Amino acid sequence: MSLKFYYAPMSTASITSLVLEELEVPCEKILVDLKKGDTHKPEFLRLNPNGKVPLIVHDGVPIWESAAITMYLGEMFGVAKRLYPAPGPKRGVAMQWITWANVTLGDAVGRWQRNVSEWTPADHHNAKAGAAGLADIHNCLALLNHALEGRQFLVDGYTLADTHLNSFMDWGRHMQVDFSAYPHLNAWSERCAARPAYIRSNGGA
Repeated sequence: MSLKFYYAPMSTASITSLVLEELEVPCEKILVDLKKGDTHKPEFLRLNPNGKVPLIVHDGVPIWESAAITMYLGEMFGVAKRLYPAPGPKRGVAMQWITWANVTLGDAVGRWQRNVSEWTPADHHNAKAGAAGLADIHNCLALLNHALEGRQFLVDGYTLADTHLNSFMDWGRHMQVDFSAYPHLNAWSERCAARPAYIRSNGGA
């Protein structure tokens, strides 16, 4: 088996990094320098015309988009390890949350950040659009908090759906989103962060 993982620090590639750590799948890690424009070089664009990380190449086949990568790795390597549901309704639930993270929550995050962050020029900012994006982030967090009430994890036991979605929560906390109103979500995040793979991925023993 050949598996290459193209990544950059402080990007959504951190999701894939943690997924690989949970699965304990050996891979060749290839650091991509975003500041030098590595993702826009012809050799990278041949693999990923989207020009972004994360990217994996499994047995010669490129696969990009973090949600697709999480689901693919789960199907390939996670079922036997009970980190991804077998085909059926429970897998549907896992896919639902992984997709929701990137699409519904990701859209709100994108609208907020585009209108408030230093990553975009100040004259491109729209204060009302930024506020609406942040409000939608909190609507998403409230939905997730409610879904986790009385539950340890998103699907029966811990799965890569938890890995994937909790990585978004880590990003939100890093961006100083206020999580104080979401006790069930916070308790779930603490359970996710107590996993050995999470500790290893974040520089622990």
